[in-house]
Amino acid sequence: MVKMAPKVSVILASYNHEAYVEKAVRSVMEQSGVDFELIVVDDGSKDHSPEILKRLADELGFAYVHRPNKGVMETLKEALSLATGRYVCSFSSDDIMPPERLKKQSDFLDAHPEAVACFGQVVPFYKDDEIGTEMDERYLRSVPQITFEESFLGKKALHGCAEMFVREKILAIGGYDMRYAFEDYPLYLKILYNYGPQPVSKDFLCCYYREHGDNMHVNHERIYGEILRVLSDDYSKHPLYKQAVRAWKANWFSAEAAQSKLGALRLIPKVISLSPRFWLRLPKLFIPRKLLKY
Repeated sequence: MVKMAPKVSVILASYNHEAYVEKAVRSVMEQSGVDFELIVVDDGSKDHSPEILKRLADELGFAYVHRPNKGVMETLKEALSLATGRYVCSFSSDDIMPPERLKKQSDFLDAHPEAVACFGQVVPFYKDDEIGTEMDERYLRSVPQITFEESFLGKKALHGCAEMFVREKILAIGGYDMRYAFEDYPLYLKILYNYGPQPVSKDFLCCYYREHGDNMHVNHERIYGEILRVLSDDYSKHPLYKQAVRAWKANWFSAEAAQSKLGALRLIPKVISLSPRFWLRLPKLFIPRKLLKY
């Protein structure tokens, strides 16, 4: 008897998250209301993650691969190649998936066959696993969609664990781009460039996310350097390219000023421009960190 493919595939790349990975996996496996599969690829973790995941795979019955370290992009590519669902979403091994997230997003895509992807919202984790009470305002918007121009110019953000895609449509444009050190922004730009605006809903709570020292979102030089490389490598001929570079440099300064005043000062020669966005963010340099959220 041929086994029917699940509606949703969840792909999870694991690396050295022994303190968090069990909670992440269980939050996925506790999803209800939709047929789904979980595919976990451990990228050569050096802690106890492999033992934890093997035990959980035996207990809960998800697909699990453990092999030597190849990096996050190769790991996600491998996990995506194993997916069989009509829809696919990625998830982090240190975050928590809220109940019914998979059902809500897959139901939405069923009802909107013109959409290639849909995006939702996230709530932050604080220390001691205290979950925030409000959605992260950086990902909220008044219009329930995002366009290529908004993403390209850094006006609207999408969180990397708040998406669900039509798998075949993503594969048709090449899937994850292996040239870069991160997966989400290059793929989101490709989706919006090739398929047009995509829906973003405040009705989907997709992730309780955790920020800590190993998280790329606090490594500003790495993340913004890669974003600028994406723009240069793939969109340098776009009429908005120069504006996009100025905008993202201003965003970089803004993020650094919220984290390190000295770092922001050192960054100024690299990012200064006549862009109004830069000058509007310059006062953050003089506002105490404790008064800044981002």
